[in-house]
Amino acid sequence: MFQVQTTTSRRSAAFSVGAVIYHATVRSVRKTHNNAIVGLFINMMQTMMLVAIFYVMFSVLELRGSVVRGDFLIYIMTGIFLFVTHTKTMAAVVGSEGPASPMMQHAPMSTFVSITSAAFGSLYMQVLSALFVLFIYHVAFTPVVIEDPVGAMGMLILAWLSGAAVGMIFLALKPWFPQFVGVASTIYARANMIASGKMFLANTLPYTMLKMFDWNPLFHTIDQARGFAFINYNPHYSSIIYPLIVSIVLLMLGFMGESYTRKHVSLSWSAGR
Repeated sequence: MFQVQTTTSRRSAAFSVGAVIYHATVRSVRKTHNNAIVGLFINMMQTMMLVAIFYVMFSVLELRGSVVRGDFLIYIMTGIFLFVTHTKTMAAVVGSEGPASPMMQHAPMSTFVSITSAAFGSLYMQVLSALFVLFIYHVAFTPVVIEDPVGAMGMLILAWLSGAAVGMIFLALKPWFPQFVGVASTIYARANMIASGKMFLANTLPYTMLKMFDWNPLFHTIDQARGFAFINYNPHYSSIIYPLIVSIVLLMLGFMGESYTRKHVSLSWSAGR
């Protein structure tokens, strides 16, 4: 009765949503640890551990001679960085707060803000971790040389986008099949340890093996990233367009499914499960 009617322009509405997304992103980053620096350090150590494990594995199996000519650790990092970004973004989107969450009781909050902040929070952590690891390697061991850093960074963004797209599909299914989504997302993340192709080059694979991996958008982004990172490698059997199209299609399907779920979700779902 005594409400004041106010009109807002599109610009002010965009700034308002942006501010809400920013604060929600900060909250999602701090969910991993109360201290943001400690959370970043933990994430960086996880990345460094994966790099060390694959370095030892390649050395023990004597596979270093089969990779592209250039810095061997950069070869490993291009695979690990994109794999971790893709997988953790997918997990962050799947774990974002849904329509039945208590946070949705606050007026500025929405599932779109929750999903976007989870994805951007994951991107922030992975980019900072990658930069810190590269800086340490550059200072302590040998200068880092990346042939096309802008292109390599673009592939990292594309790996993040595809991870968010896959996460959206799982998120739309989560209220309906919570146990299935939990198992399926874990299997997908574990399968990408091999299916992502971070351990080999697409150009060196025979046609029969290539068909086992080229369905995966992450396989294409990692192979293209190595093409941008090394002057001696020109990827012939991967593309940038394919993962981009797949990501856009999955995002559209995911948002459509999430919209349908949001209209039918009930608070009793989370209580009963």
